[in-house]
Amino acid sequence: MTASSNRTRMHTPPVVSPQEWEAARQQLLVKEKAHTRARDALAAERRRMPWTTVTQAYAFEGPSGTLALPDLFDGRRQLIVYRAFFEPGVYGWPEHACRGCSMVADQVAHLAHLNARDTTLVFVSRASQADIARLKARMGWTMPWYTLTDGFDADFGVDEWHGTNVFYRDGDQIFRTYFLNNRGDEQMGGTWNYLDITPLGRQEVWEDSPEGYPQTPTYKWWNWHDSYLPDAPPDKKWVEISDAGEAAFRAQSASLKR
Repeated sequence: MTASSNRTRMHTPPVVSPQEWEAARQQLLVKEKAHTRARDALAAERRRMPWTTVTQAYAFEGPSGTLALPDLFDGRRQLIVYRAFFEPGVYGWPEHACRGCSMVADQVAHLAHLNARDTTLVFVSRASQADIARLKARMGWTMPWYTLTDGFDADFGVDEWHGTNVFYRDGDQIFRTYFLNNRGDEQMGGTWNYLDITPLGRQEVWEDSPEGYPQTPTYKWWNWHDSYLPDAPPDKKWVEISDAGEAAFRAQSASLKR
């Protein structure tokens, strides 16, 4: 008797013709598009959430010494802080961080795309910088990762469980704008999911954002991660390509509706 024969038989869906399969896909697509629109509407509502002022000073240790919370923004307006558990007492220490936090770290997309939208992502833990540097080298992670030195984690709801806080900087003032944890964290890692939890969003013209929020033409700001330049205008050739792609998509959608 093989090992596979001992397994409970899976009750898989029916096998149908390509035509029937496409009909089923189109039927599900209606619900998927509704889900996408609902997700966009939720992100728009999130951008209108009230903010709260951060009045207390916090200190972190980085590779070059002590930093304050404003320093973590690295000159940008938006800051996303993920509280990762890597410290004595955490399962896996000292070789590894928490398994769940490590999965989150493994999923983080190239940070250049977030940075291009005036957004910085950092991880924080209570491990020393030497331990963090060793872990990042072992796991191939490149995100900025700082050492907590005070009550920042307790003050922002992440002292006993992982979580992601979002902050906005306006001059010398810092505001807490959003927070998620539990299953909300499991979807994080992609550029779009991170931008959707920030107060400025993706900053593209199709978004429903409050008046005066920065917005640029959709697709046009995209670039290779090693080619972003500060304040550089969109590449003319890429604008032509993306315009042609949008036009072709609209034409295809119109023909399908007829």
